[in-house]
Amino acid sequence: MQQEKCGRAGRFITVGEVMMRLTPPDYEMIRVANSFGASCGGSEANIALALANLGVDSTLFTVAPDNSLGKSAVRMLRSNDVHCSPVILAGPDEVPTHRLGTYYLENGYGIRSGKVIYDRKHSAFTEYDYKKVEIDRLLEGYDWLHLSGITPALGPSCAELVMECLKTGRKKGMTISFDGNFRSTLWTWEEARDFCTRCLPYVDVLLGIEPYHLWKDEADHSKGDWKDGVPLQPSFEEQARAFEAFVARYPNLKCIARHVRYAHSGSENSLKAYMWFGGKTYESRLITFTILDRVGGGDAFASGLIYSMMNNYAPQETLDFAVASSVLKHTIHGDGNITDDAQSIRSVMNQSYDIKR
Repeated sequence: MQQEKCGRAGRFITVGEVMMRLTPPDYEMIRVANSFGASCGGSEANIALALANLGVDSTLFTVAPDNSLGKSAVRMLRSNDVHCSPVILAGPDEVPTHRLGTYYLENGYGIRSGKVIYDRKHSAFTEYDYKKVEIDRLLEGYDWLHLSGITPALGPSCAELVMECLKTGRKKGMTISFDGNFRSTLWTWEEARDFCTRCLPYVDVLLGIEPYHLWKDEADHSKGDWKDGVPLQPSFEEQARAFEAFVARYPNLKCIARHVRYAHSGSENSLKAYMWFGGKTYESRLITFTILDRVGGGDAFASGLIYSMMNNYAPQETLDFAVASSVLKHTIHGDGNITDDAQSIRSVMNQSYDIKR
């Protein structure tokens, strides 16, 4: 019997902030570093970049300052085949502080965990007036829209942008994926849950099961949330029950996926994932690996899942490919998975590590 297939091919667009990343070399600590390697990243940009490298028609909408830093970010995206025609390079009249958001990454090593310091307040992306953007026109001609919970956390105008994109994308019949991507430095857990829960009726593909309210009784919250008691590393049965509760409340959800991390040290982790699709929960194999650069692993999982669905992979293959995409990203410097051939990901997926000659 032929397996049910996931999704369909098409044109992809995402919306989010691009930041400059500054990293000390050789696993140095930030407080003693006297040089930093510069690159660009950001959750949505990472996904657009990964998909573009795999040959997907991939576009990013963002706002960056009209200066050398902003142009550098756009140049990096274009060099990875991401379409940037909707990108706005804004001047000081539109974004008074006129800056590109920045973050500093201290890579972990062995028993020392990594550290991130953000410097992104008053960036061009957060200061821009999105009422000037015609969302219907922005999304015209695309099949897949991806958004995350990072963007609405940046401020009220960014939250309005995300909600308008969701509503417009739904009217256009686009496939919509959403990753809650909670950032405690940007908003509180309850703020994140309140907003991201409002997004759920518009979503087809959900990445992660938090931060969302999934009350057992909407009229009496004291009865708890269906996710109460679900551990960070759940069993198959625990995860399946949580997925089923989501789908019962939001029948528009066609797929829910989340990866599970086991951190043995700052240098060695294991990953696996669960996915609900077509009335069934799937579990991937567990892969253990050594970390070169951990940032962007979740985005690589998302891009692997989206790529697989856009290319009609079977459900189990979709999940295994997504996990392998994340694992491979951990061996690459920078935020994005720059792997440009699916076979390299399949080799990790099949745990085939021999040199290719």
